[in-house]
Amino acid sequence: MPRSVNSVASKAKRKKIMKHAKGFFGRRKNVWTVAKNAVEKAWNYAYDHRRAKKGDFRSLWIQRINAGVREHGMSYSVFMHSLAANDINLDRKVLADMAMNDPEAFKAIVMKVKK
Repeated sequence: MPRSVNSVASKAKRKKIMKHAKGFFGRRKNVWTVAKNAVEKAWNYAYDHRRAKKGDFRSLWIQRINAGVREHGMSYSVFMHSLAANDINLDRKVLADMAMNDPEAFKAIVMKVKK
């Protein structure tokens, strides 16, 4: 019985990888084995960083809230504790946006919590 290799699927797989390697530098863009390794590593980084991005944004929101709250003589941790104690359910994303784009509304929240 003759050997079956399914070259159509093999070529399609190589073509897909080489398409993803377009724009890479040097042999990473046109040599199959090097391109395959580079693309797989890039996919791993992309997967990891899609998850890391969530923590990065959370820390950015915390920094923005902290900066906004310190203008009114409070620390971030005291502010967040006071929010919970006063049963104000705003998440960090919304609070950070208010601190940046609507300082009057943010000040009102801080003053309500300060009492």
